[in-house]
Amino acid sequence: MATLFVLGAIVASFMGVVVARLYTGQSFLSGRSRCDACDASLSPQALVPVISFLVSRGRARCCGARVSLVAPFTETLLGALFVLAYLALGLTSALPFMLVALSLLLALVLYDLAHQILPSPLLYSFVAASALAGYQSAPTLAAFCSTLAVALLIAMSLAAIHVFSRGRAMGLADAPLAFGLSLLAGQAAFPGFIFSFWIGAVIGIALLLQRPEGSRMGGEVPFAPFLAAGFLLAYFTQWNPFALIAVLSGN
Repeated sequence: MATLFVLGAIVASFMGVVVARLYTGQSFLSGRSRCDACDASLSPQALVPVISFLVSRGRARCCGARVSLVAPFTETLLGALFVLAYLALGLTSALPFMLVALSLLLALVLYDLAHQILPSPLLYSFVAASALAGYQSAPTLAAFCSTLAVALLIAMSLAAIHVFSRGRAMGLADAPLAFGLSLLAGQAAFPGFIFSFWIGAVIGIALLLQRPEGSRMGGEVPFAPFLAAGFLLAYFTQWNPFALIAVLSGN
């Protein structure tokens, strides 16, 4: 499991490079990484996932500027998700596709947070990897077809929200993202869909409470992070939202 955690951290670091260089004309595979503060080339010692951040105490070695927490957080997160995927699936044919899907999902969330858009190459690669993971992990073909039907229903509902709100409430790209997440989550697809809206509602209310008095809510809040969080929460915990409601209500 330690090997999987390290692998996840390394892949997360690479996905950070992909997100930073996508559509910029820069190659993902060549070219030195540079400091965000002073633009100096970073040494290999400064690029070791998580460890470099801890050793340097969150400061850039070249200029002493504070380093963003995004990189060590995402590296730790994807490492943990790789371990959870192994615990959920074991060494099966579905595991490699699951790991690829989780890696692409991280890239999609990071890009959406930065640019409020889901790039098509990453999005449809994620859907393909999720479909393969879902197919390989389904106990029967009938079970996979059932998941496929639920995934289509969820995707169509988000597409309908986009159409009826004229794009104000939901981006159209969220529909194929939810489709891929549903295939990935399998039987936990519908609970994941519910959790996504619960998480979005809680964070949305928190943002409203933090805004200055008398100001209007401005800017767009990307929904991809909420979708990812909700579906992954449902998949890895297998929580039933209706059972949680019953517990919280004391019934």
